[in-house]
Amino acid sequence: MPLMILKGFEELRVFLEKKRNIVVVGHRNPDGDAMGSTIALSKYLSKKGHNATVIVPNECPQFLDWMPGSDEVYHFDWQNTQSQREINNSDIIFLLDFNALHRVGSDMQNTLEKYTNDFVMIDHHQQPEDVKYMYSDVEICSTSQMVYQFIELNNDLDLINADIATCLYTGIMTDTGSFRFRSTTSKTHKIIADLIDKGAENDKIHNNVYDANSYNRLLLLGQALSNLKIIPENKTAFITLTSDEKKQFDFQKGDTEGIVNYALSLKGIIFAAIFIEDEEQKIIKISFRSKGDFSVNKFSRNHFEGGGHDNAAGGKSDLCMSDTVLKFTKLITKYKNDLEISYED
Repeated sequence: MPLMILKGFEELRVFLEKKRNIVVVGHRNPDGDAMGSTIALSKYLSKKGHNATVIVPNECPQFLDWMPGSDEVYHFDWQNTQSQREINNSDIIFLLDFNALHRVGSDMQNTLEKYTNDFVMIDHHQQPEDVKYMYSDVEICSTSQMVYQFIELNNDLDLINADIATCLYTGIMTDTGSFRFRSTTSKTHKIIADLIDKGAENDKIHNNVYDANSYNRLLLLGQALSNLKIIPENKTAFITLTSDEKKQFDFQKGDTEGIVNYALSLKGIIFAAIFIEDEEQKIIKISFRSKGDFSVNKFSRNHFEGGGHDNAAGGKSDLCMSDTVLKFTKLITKYKNDLEISYED
């Protein structure tokens, strides 16, 4: 599959020349990129004269509540009537920051699968499902950058105001680990510079996302780091968090965001994972990170029903925590050679 797909763009441009009712959808457990890209696109489409509404499957982390327009987003799980109404009345639906309908969760997936109008997918994850209109590029660092480039393709960069710039900056910043991941290119930095010029206050955005920790969130981080295990012969580290540990520190959605990167930051480690017990879904949620050429996307797809990017992916396990960790530690011995040659310090 090609790295970049631009499908039906001219037809879509013509379709959007008339005022439309549009729904913009993000994935389940929306992160900074999902919220930033969906809200920014919605605000851009509204400035073009459309009726645009953002719907996400469930609540976003509290550290994103400050984003302009976040209070106008519908949550499918507890605003179901309003969400269903908007979907049923829409002329087209944009799918942002996910590559397959199952990423919205089964309830919302069932609704979207019955939808009779067309979808537009804007996403940077590998192996996207096929829809009528698609802008896919796995080499771009974030969907928020893709939204900027979508606006640029329409010759509408002058429509980006401070609110749109703030949302896009937030999405790019969070999905690049504050611009430190390999996917951050010179193009990314040029876009960031333009967003700052258009009103994104980079210091305030960073403080709102990263410097608003609660006391309990820091204690949870301490617990996670105390659970850190290293397998030096396989250049691997992993962290576990049980439901009891989450309850002990009054876990809130988003509190575990970025913790896996502490494991990856260890000298000599190129593969990191965090295993988080999810009592509600009765699964172990997993985040994988890597350096170099070791693809956690392939690893997760092959073994943990997940996927994502080469250096950042998610997955899940229906086994208990101890059995999941045992499965993981046994698996990585089979990848010893791949891990050995993946990255040089």
